[in-house]
Order: sequence, then structure tokens, then C-alpha cells
Amino acid sequence: MTAEELTEKALFEQGTARLAELLGPSWQIDRRPSGKEKHRSGGDIIVTLHAEGESSYGQLLVDVELAGVSPRRVEEVLLAKLDLLRQLNHYTTLLVLTPWLSRQAQRLLRKHDISYLDLMGNVSLRVPRPAIVIYTEGATRAPQALAKEPSRTTLAGPKAGRLVRVLTDVRPPFRAGELAQASGLSLGYVSRLLDTLEDQLLIRRDGRVITFVDWPNLLRARAAREVLLRKGSFVGLLAPNGIPYVIKRIRHLPPPGLANIAVTGTHAAHAVAPLAAGGQLMVYVSPRLDEDDLSEELGLFPVDENADVLLLQARDRSVFERSEIVEGVPHVALSQVALDCLAGPGRMPAEGEAVIEYMKGHEDLWQVSGIHDLLTTPQL
Repeated sequence: MTAEELTEKALFEQGTARLAELLGPSWQIDRRPSGKEKHRSGGDIIVTLHAEGESSYGQLLVDVELAGVSPRRVEEVLLAKLDLLRQLNHYTTLLVLTPWLSRQAQRLLRKHDISYLDLMGNVSLRVPRPAIVIYTEGATRAPQALAKEPSRTTLAGPKAGRLVRVLTDVRPPFRAGELAQASGLSLGYVSRLLDTLEDQLLIRRDGRVITFVDWPNLLRARAAREVLLRKGSFVGLLAPNGIPYVIKRIRHLPPPGLANIAVTGTHAAHAVAPLAAGGQLMVYVSPRLDEDDLSEELGLFPVDENADVLLLQARDRSVFERSEIVEGVPHVALSQVALDCLAGPGRMPAEGEAVIEYMKGHEDLWQVSGIHDLLTTPQL
């Protein structure tokens, strides 16, 4: 038996053990054929589920996916397998077993009534006879061992964030070369990341032309790779006179100060999608601006805990791009607000989803019609 087969065997055994825990001790799980030989279809294994005292049993076709499941694989491979299975046996359930599934892949599998189980606690199982319905949510981020993809360019890192912003803020069609010019990134890097995004069904191409961007899920996928409040990435401050006073002081900053800060997070989200009052005021500060001088100008004092104002260090200049003035205060663009909220703590992800919902209904207000318009749009 090869090392690959041993790995597949371990994944199958761990997955069925997890399924047994979910079903409980009154259920029995059997593999067919019962011997140790591999099923003729490679990674596909037939499993039966039988409850004590019941004459009927459920049957699963377990698709073991060692390398994970991309949305593109769902469309190009698993849907064809599901169609064939339904023609042969209406009562056999297709179950995808894999180490970890992204949220986007989970949504696509559920949309097509394909069951899944990963080793990180994400499970969706529907068996028609006997009736079984199980749904659990586990890890939203890939474990460290799976997150390492040396052969693929991923959505992690500042460069990916810059390209995501352009893909979101500009209405297609456009080409890789135009994206490289607009983002200031190398054509090679842009092309590699576009290949990854196409595999995730986050973009669609007709030849070399990108014709569609699934920007809501692109923002979600990017945010899943980020943590807004990383250690050492912000300074916590106290506003003794309250947040409204700080915002008033921001409005009266001289032009060099206004041009080098931008509000994000909860307060920026409330401008288009108010969910609740309060929350910390988060402000990006350009490296060109002295944080101590800004703190003094805004009447803020450094604290170790219970801060109500956070000055964020921008990892990339793109966080300031396409910023706008809202009631006299610079705000990051809506796409950046959504990204930051989705990657933030507490209730911020829900605020990010509310921002996305607003963006869906008002694309003409924030999206530019082409790369040329993006390049000619004045920045703050």
C-alpha cells in the first residue's frame, strides 16, 4: 500500500468515525465491499447506515477528496457524478469527505444537495431513507497545514488585497494586463492569482477577458485570509470627551492630515448599513503622518485596554484608494469597509455582511464602469 493510499485510508477512517459520533451509538456504519480492497472508482466508497430496530438502511457514495474541493471541481466533476448517481440509484446520497471545505464550496454543495463532511467540523448530511438530517458549522479558516499552498497564489497578503479591491471596484470586462496596470502589481502575479480565483469560481473568463466577478464572495474569501486587528498593527487610545468630539476634531484637521487618514470598521459601516450604535472608532493612518501628533490633535490618550479609538497601520496603500468624504470625514471605500468588518472581531462580520447587502443594491453608486475610469478617478 502506498503512502497516498494510507493517507486516503486515514481520511476515510477519521471521517466515518466523526459521522458515527454524530449519528450516535444506535447506528451502524458499514463499508461495501467489506474487504480491504479499494473500490473500483478510486476515491469513491460505498457505505451503508443502519439503525437498531429499523429494517431499512441508508446508502452513501463517499467521495474521498484528499486535496480539498474547489468550487470549480464541484461544477466540473461532482455535479456530473451526482447526475449519474441519481440515474442509477435515487436513494444513494453523495457525500464528499475532505480535510477542510471553504464556506464558498460548502454553499455550492448545499445548493446542489450534495452532502459533505470535513475534519474541521463542517457537516451537511441529508439522507432520504431512513430520514437523516445533520448540519454543523466548524472552522471557517483552513488549518495551518492546509493553508500552505506553495504551488498556488492565494488571497493572503497585501498584494492580494490590492487586486481584490480593483476586481471589486471596477465593473468588467477587463484583461489581466489592465488589472496589473491599475493595481501596480506584476502581470505574472496577477495572472497566477486570477487562475486561483477562476478555480474558486470567483471570476469567469471568456478567453483572456474577465467577464464576471463574484465580488461578494471574493470579499468574503479575502477576509477569511485576514485578521483586522493583528498584534502590533494598531494603537489603542481613549477619547475622554467621547467619539463625537473626536469626529468633530477630524473634520477640522488641516488638508495634509485629512489626506492621510480614513475611517473604517463599524463607524464607516453605519453610514450605509446601521445595525447598532456604538463601537470603537477605527481610523487608518498613513505612515506619512505622525501618530503621536495626530493623537494630540484629536485629544486622545494611549491606553493598554478598553480603548475606544484604534489607529490602524495600513499594510498597503490600497486601503486609502477610492476613499470618500462622508459628512466631512474621510472614509475608506465601501469595498474596504466590507473587508475590514468581515475580518474584524465581535459583531463586525455581521456589519460587513450588511455593507455587502447595501452594495448589492447600489452598485452604480460605488462601482466604476471600467479600468480607464478607475485610473482617472481622483483620489483623496
